Amino acid sequence: MRCVIARFPFDLTKSGVLESMRGVKPEPVTGEYVTISRRQFPLKQVGQVVTGQDRRDFSAAEVQRAMVRLGFTCHTAPEPDLSPLQRASAVLGAPEDAPEPGQG
Repeated sequence: MRCVIARFPFDLTKSGVLESMRGVKPEPVTGEYVTISRRQFPLKQVGQVVTGQDRRDFSAAEVQRAMVRLGFTCHTAPEPDLSPLQRASAVLGAPEDAPEPGQG
């Protein structure tokens, strides 16, 4: 299947992706990922291995479109379980360093 990743055309096949990823150790998943041979790989890692391009040159969405068209299953990593306080801090941001009481 012909696909374009980072403005370069590639002819990818499912068997070619399987062969390229054989023996590659999956990196920790933090965002979007694809399941290949019962292992979960970050999309950016797969894109780098399959295309030989630097990860900064393409988006995860470009690789995801190609992987889905080839028949692989793509996912988004679930949000970590956070306490309500941690969720609020993530949304609002950490408070600026406030001066100590009595200083100011």
